[in-house]
Amino acid sequence: MMFTPEQERWAEALAIYRMHGDRAAVWIAARVASLALAGDSAGVERFRQIAAKLDQLIRPGSVQ
Repeated sequence: MMFTPEQERWAEALAIYRMHGDRAAVWIAARVASLALAGDSAGVERFRQIAAKLDQLIRPGSVQ
């Protein structure tokens, strides 16, 4: 089964939320910082997209 990149980001956001709970956003921010320091711009972008999906998951009324 193939997923679109957007579906992958949703799945990743959900998995991170399940693993880290209320600290998921903090974990993602630390990951973005680590990737930025390593010069991994693609990784930074991926985790920014995951962060956006996480925000939609945890913000009441944001997922339609």
